[in-house]
Amino acid sequence: MQTQGKDRAHGHAHDHRIQMTGNLLDGQGRLREAGFACAPPFLYNREDIAAPAWRIKDWDYYLVNDDDFALALTFSDLGYLGLVSASVMDFAARTFKTTSEVVPFTFGSFRLPRRSSRGDISWSNSRCRVEWHHVGAGGQARRLSFRMARFDGDSDLEAELYLDREPADSMVIATPWTEDPAAFYYNQKIIGMRARGGFRAGGLFHEFEASDALGLLDWGRGVWTYENTWYWAAAQGYQDGRLIGLNLGYGFGDTSAASENMAFVDGVCHKLHLIDFGIPCRADGTYDYLAPWHMTDDEGRLDLVFTPQIDRTDNIDVANVIVSKQHQVFGLLTGKIVLDDGSELRVRDLRGSAEHICNRY
Repeated sequence: MQTQGKDRAHGHAHDHRIQMTGNLLDGQGRLREAGFACAPPFLYNREDIAAPAWRIKDWDYYLVNDDDFALALTFSDLGYLGLVSASVMDFAARTFKTTSEVVPFTFGSFRLPRRSSRGDISWSNSRCRVEWHHVGAGGQARRLSFRMARFDGDSDLEAELYLDREPADSMVIATPWTEDPAAFYYNQKIIGMRARGGFRAGGLFHEFEASDALGLLDWGRGVWTYENTWYWAAAQGYQDGRLIGLNLGYGFGDTSAASENMAFVDGVCHKLHLIDFGIPCRADGTYDYLAPWHMTDDEGRLDLVFTPQIDRTDNIDVANVIVSKQHQVFGLLTGKIVLDDGSELRVRDLRGSAEHICNRY
């Protein structure tokens, strides 16, 4: 490799690391600087956005998993509708259940926080209750309380979760769209928080133990173009006594300034460049999501086989105007990652998910 490890620690040679701080957008509602960071450099202000309210997309997505179950919770304000969603994945049975509550014409009324590190969510309607709060000294921990009636038939879902030990580094990216100067995506993914708590879904009760359960947050704010496709993978787990995390993705916006690809070892980020998920195709050209994927990068630093177990599919179609086709595949990752110092990290059966999502909204 041409770039030495001591230089790589400050960011990938081909990826621009954000230097500015302050407001995310300038006076014309455009990104002040595109690129990546390992901690949030900007403040997101909805009032600075140049696009109309119905185009603004804000969401918080949490996922907690151990080797037996995963629980995913989403609270999102997508402009002309809000979405409160929950998913339970059973890895042993290789089954999943997803249920969503659609709230029309939210236009920012969900009031999601401007920062991931502070600001709480407290919202309810006749079916759902969402209470997500920063707690503990300095608000360094997160308490998530969630309830959805009729999650599975007549059975309700209730969850109480506690996340702490947020890693030192996270994935932060500020992405524009070349075709629309008012469009942008400001995203942080915090991977590998310690998790404990549990959930009850009908007759199922599962407890997450702090010794082996981990949580992640996908925190996104922005204005998108109408039609988008993205690929995103995240993984977290303990390997040989070390906490390992992965965030991989592409396809969303103009990522020429920087990709979102990172590996994390004990909370420290290692920047990767361009990734391909290597999803196998059938004879008719469609993806075979449940066959093994071969994930690689453009520099020989990542070579992983992803063995799928569950394809969590979810399709939304409202009058062919609001359309979302989702494949979020859960499984195990095995292979190698070359870290910034040139050392090789081997992972085996690292639990994670990889998704391919097409949206029009």
